[in-house]
Parts: sequence; structure tokens; C-alpha cells
Amino acid sequence: MNCKGDNMGGNRQSGKIFFDDKGVDKKKLEDIRSKIDHIDKGLLELLNHRAALCKEVGEIKSISKESVFKPFREKEVMKKLISQNPGHLPDDHLRAIYREILSSSRKLQQPQKVVYLGPEGTFSYFAGIEYLGHSADLKPCNSLKEVFQIVEKREAELGIIPLENSLQGSVGQSLDLFLMYKVFIQAEVFCKTSHSLLSSDTSLTGIQTVYSHPQALEQCSNWLRTHLPEVIIIPVESTSAAAIKVIDEKGSAAIGHEKLGDMFGLNILSSRIEDLPDNWTRFMIIGPTPPEGGHQDKTSLLFTLPDKSGALAGVLTVLAQNGINLKKLESRPLRSEKWKYVFFADLECDLSGEQYQDLKMELSRRCSSLQILGSYPAGAYIQTL
Repeated sequence: MNCKGDNMGGNRQSGKIFFDDKGVDKKKLEDIRSKIDHIDKGLLELLNHRAALCKEVGEIKSISKESVFKPFREKEVMKKLISQNPGHLPDDHLRAIYREILSSSRKLQQPQKVVYLGPEGTFSYFAGIEYLGHSADLKPCNSLKEVFQIVEKREAELGIIPLENSLQGSVGQSLDLFLMYKVFIQAEVFCKTSHSLLSSDTSLTGIQTVYSHPQALEQCSNWLRTHLPEVIIIPVESTSAAAIKVIDEKGSAAIGHEKLGDMFGLNILSSRIEDLPDNWTRFMIIGPTPPEGGHQDKTSLLFTLPDKSGALAGVLTVLAQNGINLKKLESRPLRSEKWKYVFFADLECDLSGEQYQDLKMELSRRCSSLQILGSYPAGAYIQTL
């Protein structure tokens, strides 16, 4: 066949297929693109129809004062879609697409303010984007305390807080603030924490100062000793603040999320510099009221105990007798009384269910105080890179 030489522009004669100078069947390509355009038009119509229905849902919820954020419903939607996915579209692509669809749906129903420990570009910020999508109205706060205060006062519908790290344990301040403010856990998400070295410089040569949050510096300490042994290390309030600091400071670098490079126009001098790669942070989405609806997977609670022998063992025995798995148990000093402790626990059950009414009464009887922080779906593990 001499089609290529006779028809360099990819024209077609009756019964023959012609290629361009790169061997591409242009007519077939045009046919496929036409089909994709047709599908895109159909998708656009369906998405707009879905958006209109979401607005109707929002009107109904506004009358009933029902919460817009439904993590269990969203988890079930995603689970059902993945189970029905024939496989041409990878599951992680499907999740990313529907994360944004659900994010848009929430905003169409009712705009929601979401507060987090700022400034923009912290790991809490990226956790919010990864879980709630780009349509979420994210607002930075100056402290975790401010996040709790704003949510309790209902000046924001949701808040994002770090609760624990897989390597360094619980964020003690977050646990303490649950005692001070009446807020409730709506959902959880686990985000992989990976650090990059960012700078306006183009190479490691000449880097004399490194800024970051103390936790990030600790998580990269071995890498720093190996690759920048003479560097001056300066802790700052956040990884984002570190990135801002090095924008105009030659010979300096920041440790933080690699996406800070795009946000602030910095070069990535080295990626994945954390000493231990399997590093995850558990974030909680908090709200001013208990979560609504659905069969939840987990319950978190705080409790204090009477000062007597076997008090903690009695609580653990009650849980075991009811077939409830204890996923986490941690004690914290009770700030209001010296040498007294409060316990934070994660249970693998939906303690809000009617079948656990007797159990809750028994726990209340055995504890000096019992505070149920919320029953919620088990969180997904998300790579934020």
C-alpha cells in the first residue's frame, strides 16, 4: 500500500485508509474525537441536571435545618460507584472526579465555611482539599483553639483538625480542646505526610538555613544531618509560613508539602525527605452538632473515672462483654485537677444506635464523666501528593 506517500495530508479515497506523515489514521482519530465531544455534551447535560436536583435537596434541607455534610451518604455513594465501575476508568480517578462532584453538590445545596489551622498551604489545608474538594470554602485560623471556638459558635459549619500522627502519636492540644469546646466529630481522613525541600535557589549548594514546623524538622532530621550537616535549623509556626519566609531569602529553604512549590513559586530541591516513608496523619472533620444518619463505623469518646481500684478495668470489661473492639485508648492530664486524667477512646461501633442504649447507661454509671464526641464512618487513606 502506498497510501502514505500519495496522501500526506491524511485524505481518504473510496475503500482506502490514508495516514499523515507520522503514520496516524487521521479520519479514525477525528471519529473518536467526535464521539468524545458527543459524550462530553451528554455529561454536561447530566451534571447540570444533577446540580439542579442538588439545589432542590438544599432547599428541603434549609427548611428542616438538616446538615448539608453527610459523610456516611457520600461514602456509600462512592462505594456503590466503585463496585459498579467496569474498569476502563481507574478507581482512584473515579474517586477524584466524584470528590469534586460531591464538593460542588454541597456548595450548591448551601455554601459551607470550613476552618483549619492556617495559613494556606499547611497539611490541614491540603487534607481539607483532598477530602472536601476544591469547592469547599476553606478559611485559615491562627490556632487550633480558634478552629474549635469558631465551630462551637457556629460561625463555621465545619473545622479540620489534626488528631494524631502514625509516628509521633496524638496531637495533645486537639485532645485537650475537645474538653473545652462542645464540638462533634463528623468524619475522619488519613493523609500521607511527605516532605520536600523548597527554595528560591536552584540547588542544595549554598543552602545555609532551613525553616519549618518543629514536627516536620523532626521527621526529616536524619536527612538534614546527612545532606545539610552544617545548615542552621530554625523552627517556625507552620510549613506554609516557612515557605513564605524563603521566597525572597537566598541561601534558605523550607520543609513542607511539595504543592507549596507551585503555590509560592519555589523550586523543589529534593522530594520525600522524611526519614520514615510510612508517615500518616489522622485528621478529624468537626461540627457544632452530632453527625446525622447512617450506620457509622466508629465512635470516639472522652471519659474520666472515679479514683478507685479497677475503675478502668471495669470499663474495658463492659466493652469486651458487648463485643466492642477498642481501637485507641489514651490518657491525658486533666487540666482542671492535678493528678487526674481523662481518657480518649475510639470504639469500633456506632454508639449512637438504639441497641447500645443500655451500654451507654452502664458506661455513664462507671465513669465520673462521659462525653461522646461522635459516631462517624471509618476514614479513607489518601495520598496528598
